[in-house]
Amino acid sequence: MERSKYIIAIVLSFFIVHTLQANFKSDIYAAYINGNMNKWKNIIDLMNLQQTRSNEFLIELINYQYGYIGWSIGNNKNEEAYKYLDLAENNLKILEKAMYKSSIVNSYKSAFYGFQISLNKFKAPFIGPKSLESAKLAVKQDEMNPLGYIQYGNCQFYMPTVFGGSKSEALVNFRKAEQLMELNGMQVAEDWNYLSLLTLIGQTYLKLKNYRLAKVYYDKALKVEPRFLWVKNELYPELLSKYKN
Repeated sequence: MERSKYIIAIVLSFFIVHTLQANFKSDIYAAYINGNMNKWKNIIDLMNLQQTRSNEFLIELINYQYGYIGWSIGNNKNEEAYKYLDLAENNLKILEKAMYKSSIVNSYKSAFYGFQISLNKFKAPFIGPKSLESAKLAVKQDEMNPLGYIQYGNCQFYMPTVFGGSKSEALVNFRKAEQLMELNGMQVAEDWNYLSLLTLIGQTYLKLKNYRLAKVYYDKALKVEPRFLWVKNELYPELLSKYKN
């Protein structure tokens, strides 16, 4: 009888954890498409309070922290960015020590180096190469990891041309990441990362003054998610004004 209770308790715990993770993903997605970053922050704060944290749970939390840090930097909330970057880097060290999914870990290492540069430009000569090497290593370790290509593309996008940066080359990597994501229909369903990538490709085409293809990707993002307010209310009208001119 006791053994049966123990087995039931394990099954229930497993079910609850996975249900919570599914809800976190849906809630983060809803926060992203509605531009509700207070809700996003509340979710990662709640997740950070969890006592039992598996490697899978940590990699999910790091992904949401990564998104929030990027938003904070983009909106000049540097104090917030520093706070959550510190938390995310500590979580990543746990996974690195456990040798868990090295390609994904190196993808985030590349991104976090990039965030440090965004917060302090003077660090660029010292950690810029580390960001690039981490991205290259991520792709080498797993050629099917879209996040590795995204970070490799980001390195090329932000690197000065004189040091080998190229938005055209960045685009090649972003498109590769798109193809890999779309190989798995479940991966792109209600996934903020996929919408973010489509938007990133559209913005890259915009930087290259290819307004027609920028529109193709903004249209694609809105076809996937018609409620996506950032594209619908900000990026798309901005693009149309350039398109008409």
